[in-house]
Amino acid sequence: MNKSITTKEENIALHIHFIRGENVILDFDLASLYSVETRALKQAVKRNMKRFPDDFMFILTNEEVQNLVSQNVIPSKSRLGGASPMAFTEQGVAMLSGILNSEKAIEVNIAIMRTFVQIRRWMTTNKILAKKITDMEKNYDEKFKIVFEAIRQLISQEKKPRETIGFKPKKK
Repeated sequence: MNKSITTKEENIALHIHFIRGENVILDFDLASLYSVETRALKQAVKRNMKRFPDDFMFILTNEEVQNLVSQNVIPSKSRLGGASPMAFTEQGVAMLSGILNSEKAIEVNIAIMRTFVQIRRWMTTNKILAKKITDMEKNYDEKFKIVFEAIRQLISQEKKPRETIGFKPKKK
């Protein structure tokens, strides 16, 4: 059996990966969360494939697996036991609750759903923050453009001999 992952949102978030433009959780991480063997989870999914269209679950390609190994998400390909991992989107995880009908599965699915929602909130907040920063840059670029232009004009003016300031001796 896999080492169990705690169901705190921050722990679950560490196991969500961005693959093929989707936030997904891999089968072995889900198995660990549900406290079941990965092969048992995969068997349950294979018995219910009609519930898992491509936008709910997909099997990683060898290139995607190699990429995960190179990012240290997976220590090595051998950890997978020769099978390519299944990647479950938020909808796929929700669908798992229908085929893994245990108290633990229900508890874990609720925690995972909350984590996906929190990630969406963070992404939205970051988009809003990025837009505000861009707007500020545009605003300040315009203001600083005027300042830099004034400085350029001052620099480019011909240097005139400076008049002395203070006491001037009388000419005889």
